This record gives sequence, structure tokens and C-alpha cells, in this order.
Amino acid sequence: MGALLVGTALTFTAGCAGAGSLGSSDNQVTIALVSNAQMTDAQELSSRFETENPGTKLKFITLSENQARAKITMSTAMGGSEFDVVMISNFETPQWARDGWLRNLSDYAAQTPGYDQDDFISSLRDSLSYDGDMYAVPFYGESSFLMYRKDLFEQAGIQVNQDPNYQPTWQEVAGWADTLKNDDRAGICLRGKPGWGEVLAPLDTVINTFGGRWFDDQWNAQLNSPEVKRAVNFYVDLVKRSGELGAASTGFQECANLFGQGQTAMWYDATSAVSVLEDPKSYPELQGKIGYLSAPIVEKPDSGWLYTWALGIPKAAKNPDGAWKFISWMTSKDYMKLVGEELGWARVPPGSRTSTYTELPEYQAISQSYGPLTLRSIQNSTPNEPTVQPVPYTGVQFIGIPEFQDLGTRVSQQISAAIAGQQSVDEALDQAQVYAEVVGKTYQEKS
Repeated sequence: MGALLVGTALTFTAGCAGAGSLGSSDNQVTIALVSNAQMTDAQELSSRFETENPGTKLKFITLSENQARAKITMSTAMGGSEFDVVMISNFETPQWARDGWLRNLSDYAAQTPGYDQDDFISSLRDSLSYDGDMYAVPFYGESSFLMYRKDLFEQAGIQVNQDPNYQPTWQEVAGWADTLKNDDRAGICLRGKPGWGEVLAPLDTVINTFGGRWFDDQWNAQLNSPEVKRAVNFYVDLVKRSGELGAASTGFQECANLFGQGQTAMWYDATSAVSVLEDPKSYPELQGKIGYLSAPIVEKPDSGWLYTWALGIPKAAKNPDGAWKFISWMTSKDYMKLVGEELGWARVPPGSRTSTYTELPEYQAISQSYGPLTLRSIQNSTPNEPTVQPVPYTGVQFIGIPEFQDLGTRVSQQISAAIAGQQSVDEALDQAQVYAEVVGKTYQEKS
């Protein structure tokens, strides 16, 4: 979800091979990462891993989200051995585990002293498991929530319910956005950029809570149903009326920049955004000015998504043991402390380990306004029951089927075109319905 960065990052080298290593010539670990702030921090701190594991060479390959997905998927599916560690999500992990593309990490974790896999937030751990075993481990996890500028709300005379369990409605949020919109800033920033991991991430949560769904329980496509039309029209109208300029090309990073620079009063997106927004070095002028609320709702409560960037080992990895050493270092309790002590406690990867919120007093102190809400949002996410009505799929902001990468991308392009004013929402959803019907029929034929 981060800023675009294409190409190979840094290759780190060390001296003699340490005990138990494969020898310096064979002990390279090649790591494919998505380029965002948390992963950049891991690269910056990786010399600590080398010090602890003499003889190991780390080679980082960092790519933008869309490029990383394509490259990692192709390599892993074809049985390629170019990567020892791959950054994947809870979308890919259970599917790839079922297909035999990934190594089972539960035994590795159980045999690693102090690793404590039970410390991972259970909803994330379950989302990265297949048949009860973990096939990837979370680096950071996220749900979604509403971020808002408390000072701008106060200036506008908007009072917000401060009950920690309060879940605003989308209608309330739209009213706030309309009030806060002016010539110099947007009332709210919402993603509009094409991509199943871009505009569809927030939009799917809106569809779900409005009572919509992609398919009914018999795999009949529902993208032109009244509920979906109502949700998408609401989203598109809101971003056109009170959202950011150029919304059809705005994604996570663009909204982060706009919010950080005071060019939007609200932003609905990933809870992991706090790692940048709450970092005093990144946005000192925002400290103490950001408020956080649960993901907005209409009919379905607890509408926030569930997502994790996680680390897995492809079945054909050349150096699986070295890969696990690195993975267990980058996802350990000690790593969380290292980030806090070296880079600042706001930079600790959020939403993966319960202990981050219960055993790190420094993190608890700086995350009072967002930490408990982040943890609660992740814990309360319902990927197995994402919608009001029954559905045959899992996933909140995605559908956990292989076809969704292509289907979601096609549908997102139609939605972005509607946001850009190139077609109506009804026209976009009629075409999306055609795409979904093709996928639905393949599952009807299997049943």
C-alpha cells in the first residue's frame, strides 16, 4: 500500500559463515518485499540480523504493491526458486497453501525458542492458516478506521461521540464531509485508483455494511443488486461532492499525503496509516490533532476490513532454513522493541502481536488514541461472515478466490471510470455484473 519504488534494493554482505550456516556462498536469503514504510524500516535494521547470523547475505527486492503481487505470484506458481522469502497477504496464503506452493511454518515456529506464535492476534493467525497450520506469519496487520482532524472538527462546531465503542454511520460521515469541504481542502479522502487492493478495499466495506454482496449463497452475481447500487452510488457521490480532486487516481499513498499536509479533513483507510501519521519526524504538526473512529456502518456493525502483510517461504526456496531465520527475526517480539528503541515507538509494526499492545509500555503510552481501537478493529473483523446476507466466500475487502485478482481489477476499473465521470455508476455495475457472472458460473458448475 506504500509509495512506488521499483527495482532491487540493497544487498548486504557479512563475513565468515557462522555455526550452523550453509557457508557464505550458499547462505544468501533473497527477500521479495512490498515497498512501504514498515518494510523500509526492516531493511534499515537488517544489519542487526547479520550481526546475529554471521555469514548470511540478505538480498532485498522491493517492488510496488501491484508489481510485487504479479512477480511473486508468477514465481511461486511456477515453482521458481528466485525468492527465499515472499511478502504475501491473507488473500494469497490459504489459497497457495492449499495448492502446495508454500512451506508449512508451524513446525518452524514451534521449534524456535521464544517465538510465541500464539501471541499473534488470533484473527490474523487464522487468516494465514490452512488446515490448522500457519503458512505465513504476519509482519503487520490492519483493519480500517476513520481518521479525522480534531482541530478542524472543533472549528466547524462538529461534536463527535467519544464512547470508545461508538461506530459512526456513513450518513453521519457524509454530513461531516460536506460541512468541512471548502476551496482549500477536501472533506474526506477515499481511494478511487483502479486495483482490487486500491479502490475496492474501502468500497467493499461500504458495500458489505449497506447490505450488498458480490455473490449470493448459490454463486449468483449480485453486483447490480439494489443494495450494491445504493452503496456504490453513495461512495461515488460522496467522493465527487466532498472528496479530493483527481480521486480516480488516488490511492493509499496519495490520501496519506493529502491528510498529512492538511488538504483533507478526514480519511477512511487502513489502521496501519498511524505508523506514518503519528511519527513526529514525518508530521510534527499533526501530533495530538488526529482523532480515530471505528469503520463507519449502515446495517452491518464492525465493518472494518482485515488485512496483513505476511512473510512466507515458497516450496522451491533454495534456502528455507535461512529464510525462516530471517522471518522469525523480522516478526519477533524483540524486533518490535528494536524498532521502537531505534526508530521511534510510533514506527513499531502495528496489529500483528497482542503483546505489542499489552507488554510494551512505551508503545501503549504513544498509542493511547489509536492502539486500543486498532486492536479491537482487527479482533472484531468478520472475514468468515463479511456481509449481512449469507455468502459462499470469505474475506471483507476481497473475495478469497483465485479469480478475484482479475475480477476485482476489472470491476475496480469500472468504478474508477464512474468516479472520473466517464460513465454512470449503473453502467459501471452492469458491466461489473457481466464479469462476475462468468466467475459465478464456474463455481456453480463445480457444485
